[in-house]
Amino acid sequence: MGVAGRKLVIVESPAKIKSISAYLGPEFDVEASIGHIRDIPTPSEMPAEIKKGPFGKFGVDVDNDFEPYYIVDADKKKKVAELKRLLKNADELYLATDEDREGEAIAWHLFEALQPKVPVKRMVFNEITRDAIQRAAANTRQIDTNLVDAQETRRILDRLYGYEVSPVLWRKVRAGLSAGRVQSVATRMVVERERERMAFRAASYWDVEADFATTAGEEFTARLTALDEHRVATGRDFDDRGVLTHAKAVHLDQAGARLVADGIAQVPVCVTSVQDKPYTRRPSAPFITSTLQQEASRKLRMSAKESMRVAQRLYENGYITYMRTDSTVLSQAALSAARSQAREMYGAAYVPDAPRHYRSSNAGAQEAHEAIRPAGEVFRTPAQVSGELRGAEYALYELIWKRTVASQMADATGSTATVKVAGTLPDGRVAEFSASGTVITFRGFLAAYEEGRDEEDSRRRKAAKVAAEEERRLPQLHEGDGLDVARVEAEGHETVPPPRYTEATLVKALEQKKIGRPSTYASTLGTIQDRGYVSTQGSALVPSWLAFAVTRLMEEHFGRLVDYDFTAAMEADLDDIARGDAHRVQWLRRFYFGDEASSAEGLRDLVEDLGEIDARAISTIEIGDGLAVRVGRYGPYVEEVAPEGVDPATGEMTEGAAVAPKRASIPDDIAPADLTPEKARSLLAMSADDGRSLGVDPATGHEIVAKAGRFGPYVTEILPEAPATTTTRKTAAPKPRTASLLKDMDLASVDLDTALQLLSLPRTLGQHPETGVPITAQNGRYGPYLKMGTDSRSLETEGQLFTLTLDEALAIYAQPKVRGRAAAKPPLRELGADPVSGKAVTVKDGRFGPYVTDGETNATLRRDDDVETITPERGFELLAEKRAKGPAPRKRAAAKKSAKTTTRKTTTTKSSASKAAARTTTTRKPRTS
Repeated sequence: MGVAGRKLVIVESPAKIKSISAYLGPEFDVEASIGHIRDIPTPSEMPAEIKKGPFGKFGVDVDNDFEPYYIVDADKKKKVAELKRLLKNADELYLATDEDREGEAIAWHLFEALQPKVPVKRMVFNEITRDAIQRAAANTRQIDTNLVDAQETRRILDRLYGYEVSPVLWRKVRAGLSAGRVQSVATRMVVERERERMAFRAASYWDVEADFATTAGEEFTARLTALDEHRVATGRDFDDRGVLTHAKAVHLDQAGARLVADGIAQVPVCVTSVQDKPYTRRPSAPFITSTLQQEASRKLRMSAKESMRVAQRLYENGYITYMRTDSTVLSQAALSAARSQAREMYGAAYVPDAPRHYRSSNAGAQEAHEAIRPAGEVFRTPAQVSGELRGAEYALYELIWKRTVASQMADATGSTATVKVAGTLPDGRVAEFSASGTVITFRGFLAAYEEGRDEEDSRRRKAAKVAAEEERRLPQLHEGDGLDVARVEAEGHETVPPPRYTEATLVKALEQKKIGRPSTYASTLGTIQDRGYVSTQGSALVPSWLAFAVTRLMEEHFGRLVDYDFTAAMEADLDDIARGDAHRVQWLRRFYFGDEASSAEGLRDLVEDLGEIDARAISTIEIGDGLAVRVGRYGPYVEEVAPEGVDPATGEMTEGAAVAPKRASIPDDIAPADLTPEKARSLLAMSADDGRSLGVDPATGHEIVAKAGRFGPYVTEILPEAPATTTTRKTAAPKPRTASLLKDMDLASVDLDTALQLLSLPRTLGQHPETGVPITAQNGRYGPYLKMGTDSRSLETEGQLFTLTLDEALAIYAQPKVRGRAAAKPPLRELGADPVSGKAVTVKDGRFGPYVTDGETNATLRRDDDVETITPERGFELLAEKRAKGPAPRKRAAAKKSAKTTTRKTTTTKSSASKAAARTTTTRKPRTS
């Protein structure tokens, strides 16, 4: 029996414990599960008895209603044992995991693993404030099995998809690759955009811009828009092949544009039309997960993963509501708080008479009850939290606060004027110029917030000019007013390819296509980058050649799985399961085994016949001019294949078999769309077979060449062929001197003097005056270093290889050598005292990157944690998570056992495995009270 009146509350994150404990009474004990505690294991994690059975292939029994097999994660066994111990002293269990499908599933897994004998209550909240927590504790419910079903179906779906399709990629493209329901579609979208850029052909066009002056001396700028009532072509009138798509548009070239410019300066011009229209702009809806990621990317330069990590901390510390939501709804209390704050800060005129209500574009939006907003029934302004929040946390909170308050403010209003100016050119044609400007007479919500813009397609309009036009005020003009031409200029332009996706625009595109869930976008973007399918150049997402090969295979052999509509339909089906309108087993059966009624193939059928897949063709991407990129085992390379009997270097016929193709590795910094045939041929010219000749070494008479090799660019010497000898004794052939280029060197610009410098390494600096041992400067695998016998010392920069003197080297050797690891470095930052250990927490630079430590516990910073902006709270959170996981298990050397002992040990293990299986297999529906 538990202690009378004790109540155990289990949350997901340790960061929530302190706040929630303070808001609940002393009879509540709050503990964290630290996320998921159980999952479907990989085959290598399964007990031997289970692996031989129906769960062995997927961890899911596809022939028995897709029953999953769950085990407690190895690093969570200690945590589960601790929770069971705490449960013995409680007479009520509150499962207070997050209020979304994943949180509901975690609650269910906790129920199944703990098997409580006391009443169980599901406690949900979407903000961590005193009122919200106390209200949640007083208004509990049961576990929603529909939400659990939807999340479990998603997990099983992803397991089947990955385990069936990924092996195909392993066999046909490269080992170690993975496929995923959302990640493969997201990769395809990035690849398709790059294909558009590769197929793009620029078109040139000219236009004319003029400054016109009124009689009062006021000037405004207008552009030529029509000649003899025919519209002048702009970038939007050309397709990606550079072809004019508007048959009646006037395509101006340089001569034509200058003829108009010269002519309009010689003739009278006047205003032919003035139009005024009212201008109204409504505020954007409050943030949902995807729009927060987009805006944080545009305005704060945060990645999707970083913005979600920062938002998680803000939520757990009680600053904002739950950050995984696709609902734009605000509660009545939030509406009142936003309207009241807008009225106080900007005045009553800035608040409409009635609250604004927004409808989500996603019909299945039900991840949480509210949009992302400041927590509480009275919002704290950014000024009020400035003493508590710093860096990224403050910036994101301010963004959320502004967006929420602005969503309940009045429209921005004004007027938009469009003016047309015309003149008859000396050749008789009528040239018409247009100018527009918007005058905002009442800023409304713009006083608090304005949404950022994605990168515009410059074929249509340039964002900077659009923004300027919106705020530009035109002079007071009337039809018939005469004008003077103050300036006129003909300008040439070229159309540009569609912009690459950024994280913000890819998230927006995924949301528009209804692919995936807002809560998964950050992990999807992280996955396609971690898998090597996508990299970043600045903020742009650039697909790798590997992604081209994978996408081609998926399109040609698993087209339905990467079809946008099919993927969106799967998401809608999962929403139906979450609402209880569809059954998980029936849906999974149709997906995996197919649907006889519609003759649709299932996933199993799709992967059965793989003999038709030509692995070489899948990994070949034609780039034109007889050149192709191939995705090889060691990376992508460009190849020129000549017809049989033709030398690719000379184009001349040869006798015998076909000449071997010329090949060259493709550097990682060349994006696929940037690898033109001309660029590819320059790489072939500097390939590992031929190289670029730099000249002759005056000391040896050997030719020095620069080459692009598998492990990077390098320089080497060409040794003369050894004369034939009749000696039977084998002698080792002399090896040419070779040296890798330094990090700041470019293969295309390296010269003979630089190459000779590199080939001179290792450089002897002199002898140690006491020992007589020579000291050399060398460049090695781990960077530049000094070597004296067996004593090596690292150098700080590669430049020291050529500039370091003997005296400077002796000074380095005079310092004591730190064995095993580098000398201790000073802390990078100090974060204050840890609330658990009470010891000072610092950020340090370690062998595997920066980490936080209190002297006892070390926790490595995550990928998106920045040393400069990490907050004390984030540092304490990382340490708390590391303590909760406990020390990593030590690997013990296997002891030699006799055959008899080994047999008994195996039998015992199998028996234990069987018992573990019996304990782990669970009924799916929880019994709650």
